[in-house]
Amino acid sequence: MVSAGDFRNGLTIELEGEIYTVVEFQHVKPGKGAAFVRTKLKNLKTGGIIEKTFRPTEKLPKAHIERKDMQYLYNDGDLYYFMDSETYDQIALNKDQLGDSLKFVKENDMVKILSHNGLVFGVEPPLFVELEITHTEPGFKGDTATGATKPAVVETGATIQVPLFVEIGDKVKIDTRTGEYLSRV
Repeated sequence: MVSAGDFRNGLTIELEGEIYTVVEFQHVKPGKGAAFVRTKLKNLKTGGIIEKTFRPTEKLPKAHIERKDMQYLYNDGDLYYFMDSETYDQIALNKDQLGDSLKFVKENDMVKILSHNGLVFGVEPPLFVELEITHTEPGFKGDTATGATKPAVVETGATIQVPLFVEIGDKVKIDTRTGEYLSRV
């Protein structure tokens, strides 16, 4: 059990039978009345965000999220297949369970499968990936304004913004949390 006064960003809790992670929290001490904790909670299964207030002494059960390393194998339309590299067990997840989490993941890459009480609800890609640029417009000489970017498509099909000097065939490092270009490899 964790009290609302001890909330931190990223903490996972159980509330009304659902699993939530704390996105934002704020301890509020009004001039009159009792203090309270204002929070934004993200539902880990549906991705929806709710706002809720708690008394600082209110206790909620802490949700234990299991993260298991698995290899992304392939997809056949609606189902995406993953394999446990220790036991070679395979599981299939549908697109609704994954959302955009595989946007920067290639086949045979390692990911973390998230589950709660044996129920798989999501995939966590690696924090940084290296992908090849498959399509982008050429940068023109003289287009050297500071921070100028252009759209580029990487080998997984996702579109990112890259600097003008990046060309087709270049390998780039991408932050999967934000989808931002970090550097050429």
